Amino acid sequence: MATLDQCRAALDRLAQNMSSADGDVRSAAALDRSLSCRITDLDTTFLGRLAGGSIQDVTSVPGPPPHKAEIRLSMAGDDLVALVAGDLNFAKAWGSGRVKLEASLRDLLRLRTLL
Repeated sequence: MATLDQCRAALDRLAQNMSSADGDVRSAAALDRSLSCRITDLDTTFLGRLAGGSIQDVTSVPGPPPHKAEIRLSMAGDDLVALVAGDLNFAKAWGSGRVKLEASLRDLLRLRTLL
């Protein structure tokens, strides 16, 4: 089971990867939206903002998210670490229910390049 520190490091790495991306990935990450990532097995939610092509102002709170973010992810810590490392395919994980993603249809269409 991934630790809280490993999950935070994975989110930091994802933010770094997004900020150095270019082309379609960079434009998809250029949304300005609130973001939550619930780590189910650690009963923790990371909150932040997708803005300027990166994930910014990341904090964590125990339990479920205190408010409904515009883009909401939910998964086990191991799955977050594996996704960021490239060891888990997002589409397959999402299709099998290992990863849940909730957002408006418009945001989902823009995010498909990232995922």
